[in-house]
Amino acid sequence: MSNNIFWKSFLITISLNLIAESSSAQSQSLKIVYPPVNHQTTAESIFIIGSAPASGNVIINGKSINRSSLGYFAPSIPLKMGKNQITIRYDNEELNRVITRVDNQPDLEEINNFSANLLNPQVDISKLPNEDVCFSAITPLGSNTTVKLNQDTLPLTPALNTINLPGNASVLIDNNNPISTVGNSWQKVSGCVQFSNTVSNLNPIFVMDYQGKTTERKGEGSITILNPQELQVVEVIAEQGIARTGAGTNYSRLTPLPRGVRAKVTGKEGEWLRLDYGGWIKAEETRVLPTNTLPLSYIRSITSKVKETQTEIIFPLESAVPLSIKQDDDSLTLSLYNIVAQTDTIRFDDNPIIKRFDWYQVNPTQIDYIFSFKSPQQWGYDVRYEGNNLILTINHPPNLKSNQSLNGASILLDPGHGGNESGALGPTGYPEKDINLIVSKLVAQELEKRGARVYLTRNDDSFVSLGDRAKMIRNVNPTVALSIHYNALPDGGNAEKTKGVSTFWYHPQAQDLAVYLHNYLINQLDRDSAGIFWNNLALTRPHQSPTVLLELGFMINPEEFEWITNSSAQKQLAFTLADGIQNWILSKNSW
Repeated sequence: MSNNIFWKSFLITISLNLIAESSSAQSQSLKIVYPPVNHQTTAESIFIIGSAPASGNVIINGKSINRSSLGYFAPSIPLKMGKNQITIRYDNEELNRVITRVDNQPDLEEINNFSANLLNPQVDISKLPNEDVCFSAITPLGSNTTVKLNQDTLPLTPALNTINLPGNASVLIDNNNPISTVGNSWQKVSGCVQFSNTVSNLNPIFVMDYQGKTTERKGEGSITILNPQELQVVEVIAEQGIARTGAGTNYSRLTPLPRGVRAKVTGKEGEWLRLDYGGWIKAEETRVLPTNTLPLSYIRSITSKVKETQTEIIFPLESAVPLSIKQDDDSLTLSLYNIVAQTDTIRFDDNPIIKRFDWYQVNPTQIDYIFSFKSPQQWGYDVRYEGNNLILTINHPPNLKSNQSLNGASILLDPGHGGNESGALGPTGYPEKDINLIVSKLVAQELEKRGARVYLTRNDDSFVSLGDRAKMIRNVNPTVALSIHYNALPDGGNAEKTKGVSTFWYHPQAQDLAVYLHNYLINQLDRDSAGIFWNNLALTRPHQSPTVLLELGFMINPEEFEWITNSSAQKQLAFTLADGIQNWILSKNSW
């Protein structure tokens, strides 16, 4: 199962379920793995994952259900709003679940009471002059709402946008349609205003007139309009500062900012800072510098070094500036911000992987450096600051000793989960962490037979954090890295019918590997395809190597769980995956 925030509630609840029923499960042949006792969900249906001896019938709410040949089951049960009583019987055994389907609409009591929880902004915000500062509220239908801003009053009007986008996980259950947010008894109202002058800690007061009654609420967040001449300057102190497109973890990631980057703060929302180049970063990943002056940096000459397995390009700068990296099929573009070129001469000798090097001052404060490659396959990169020198490292292809083995290649395998993190559970309660390790070790043996040097992020049932797994990829710098998982679904999915291999990639350099391995596995093993995904996962984000996360089947699907736990099928899978890795790497090397 993917190391992804979408799955966390699933992992937590099934673990709690096993703990709660551990004593009774030992004496019963009927086992329910999911959902847990007193589960709540907003989904329209729930799947019941479990097992019982293959003989006889399992009855859920009076109806016999389909089971696999070994007695596993995962039917979907529709849910009405409120409490749903589910009774599961096998022979003389009975288990019960109460599943509460809750409405994801605003709470009517909070709406009628003009709750501060329904007013925005909820945090302190800072902006530059003449930027929109927006306010919103959820109020009873027919009410009138305004915001007092010192001597001014801003009317809030019904929002034109009455659509909510579903969560990212919805694409995994083929339910990615926008959701109407029109209520029968409530409305969302909003309005924006601009301030031309500096303002400090302005506290908005929301005023609602409804049914002859006026209610005032102080907003949770204050408003500050920054002085453009006195902007705070911060420095990134995290090894890799997480930059995003907006103020929150729901926003997409940008290129990480290496430690040492300095930038002005042009906006704040709660714990998030907007930096002058456009990205947002958590304040805790920065430190405030004792200055409000950050002049543009200049750059002149650039140097490069060809090493045994890498090329290094060194950019001497006056200060560590923000950056972003973009990969295309046969090129890599490094963009530097808050910088002006004073460049007349660059020495860049013939390079084993780089065909040409170009640069452009694309606007007065941004330079793009474009590296065009001799081969379309890229093998990973890294970027760091050493003092004021920005160092871009681009990996060379593996130096294979022959065209028939992987001697000279290194493979990192990441068996997902481990220790107290079980991952998804099969119908018997068998944890994903165990099968991840078994298959990873079998694949490692096959790759070593083919001459590869293999690394595993864990060799036993131990917990390894996502950060440590990603750090190992960075330190080892392997030819390719693969994270091995088995899948599950969010509530509302169809665990009985959904099956197959899923493959996930993030950086363009990994896309071809993901597609090749996905197609190779489903064709050679005659497996179903559950899709190829671009996905922002902790174990697809490392850029030091082509990195792919594989979901090799669905733990919660009764039929797939049978071959997932079959030792012969495990060996066949490992052999096939090792073959696919070898074929892909050999196909990318010229002889």
